[in-house]
Amino acid sequence: MKLSVLDLVPLIGEVSAQFALQQALLLAQTAERLGYHRYWVAEHHDMPGLACTAPEVLLAHIGALTKRIRIGSGALLLPHYKPIKVAESFHLLAALYPDRIDLGIGRAPGGSAHVSMALSSNFLENLRLMPDSLKALMELLTHTYRIEGEPVLARPIPVQAPEVWMLGTNHKSASYAAQYGTGYVFGQFMSDNDASEMLSAYRQQYVPSALSNGSRTLVAVGVICAETEETARQLALQAAKSFKLADHQEEERAVSKRKLLMGTPQHIKSELDQLGQFYGVDEFIIVTPILDYEQRLRSFELLAEAML
Repeated sequence: MKLSVLDLVPLIGEVSAQFALQQALLLAQTAERLGYHRYWVAEHHDMPGLACTAPEVLLAHIGALTKRIRIGSGALLLPHYKPIKVAESFHLLAALYPDRIDLGIGRAPGGSAHVSMALSSNFLENLRLMPDSLKALMELLTHTYRIEGEPVLARPIPVQAPEVWMLGTNHKSASYAAQYGTGYVFGQFMSDNDASEMLSAYRQQYVPSALSNGSRTLVAVGVICAETEETARQLALQAAKSFKLADHQEEERAVSKRKLLMGTPQHIKSELDQLGQFYGVDEFIIVTPILDYEQRLRSFELLAEAML
């Protein structure tokens, strides 16, 4: 089984953004050394606890300081941008780091209503136009896009196009991924729903594209791995409290098995092996909400020792 990393680039405690970004690089380099397949960064805006607003900028830095691991966005929020700018940015990354770039697309605003207004004026209208944006993006990535009958290319043209993925937690994202022939990532760590229904719908509806002739699926899961079950549980409860939940009962619910796996390396391995068979996937992308950078790295190390 393959394992990958999804990094929200958190600012833990009173650290600076500079320090948080240094920790993102360290996590990517550690993941590469341990044998993780991908390292993805998420996009968020005007959130005090998160440091990555421009995945493509951070990926350029991380790509220069790693050698093999695939790097990508998980996710870049397409409703905020013109498709040609997205295609140009990820073509440039793919030209810099051949056969290593993933373009993960999302539909969420990634911040408050007001920051969404600052980014793209009318987010809901842009969301309504998402099918048009996805169509244009896929055409730009396959060099078939035209305006008024004239070809428009998203340069530079890389030797190997980015892998395209659609991220989400509902039927809409699964439908888009199937319709436009992208890979599909179900965000289990964000959802109380079971991934099986969406993954099945995606596979059944999948239409091959110029960039991929077969369906590709990933499941993003929350994982806290520690030497003991009790340590893992305490780390999970600390993470739940950081979201200012109302009471202990809600904290317990926040660390439910569906959203977050916690325990020793062998316990997590067993859980992931079972989920892999149940979901029909051979790769999980792991997000680890531990409120300590060293302990977060240790969680990824323990998991790799057990599974990679």
